Amino acid sequence: MSLDERQEAAVKAEREESFLLAVPEKRFLRWTAAKLPRWILPDDMTALGVVAALAVAVAYQLSNDGSAWLWVASALLVVQWVGDSLDGTLARVRGIERPTYGYYLDHLVDAIATAAIGIGLGLSPFMLLSVGTLIVVAYLILSINVYLESFAFNRFSIGYGKIGPTEIRLILILLNTLLALDLVGLDFDVAGLDLTVFDLVGLAIAATMIVLLVGRSFRNLRELAEREPAASRRAPPADELT
Repeated sequence: MSLDERQEAAVKAEREESFLLAVPEKRFLRWTAAKLPRWILPDDMTALGVVAALAVAVAYQLSNDGSAWLWVASALLVVQWVGDSLDGTLARVRGIERPTYGYYLDHLVDAIATAAIGIGLGLSPFMLLSVGTLIVVAYLILSINVYLESFAFNRFSIGYGKIGPTEIRLILILLNTLLALDLVGLDFDVAGLDLTVFDLVGLAIAATMIVLLVGRSFRNLRELAEREPAASRRAPPADELT
């Protein structure tokens, strides 16, 4: 397969999802997309998702002035989900897909949104910046691995487990609610470090992502090694060279 053929296969690779809410979410998104006015276009939804993600980051940073901003962050997370999830669905429902354009744009804005929200959390009083950055880096490495898999295996398996972007948003909204209502303690002493519930959950998520990445990478390398066995590293006998 040529490089161009591999690139086309990566764009058109079969999309595999295994998240907890994938099936009901897909049904809801298709139903919603069919109801949207014709003047709303997929690119409009993409723009909405990006703007909402940046606004989420700002809301988290402003929570330094008061926990009421957590309610704003939660509302914006819902808006960001709508924009991020409906752009591709809207294009498919209307039969106006642009596979290569959509593939490129979707993953570009996903990276921007993830970085914005992660850094925004890190700038809030509820998460260390180092923890927020760790989550962003781990997510981006997982994403890069997915893109490489789509090229190498002609499959687009975005799920590393049962927890995906939608589930993460719900976890954030739950934590926002608990903290805004003062239903959970803010600080925990862990090995001499003052960590918040956001820090603990963030570290758990990052650690899980790293473990899943290592396991999947080893499986991928094993499969690729079987397809393309390594040549012997020993030099051929002298008589074979004559």
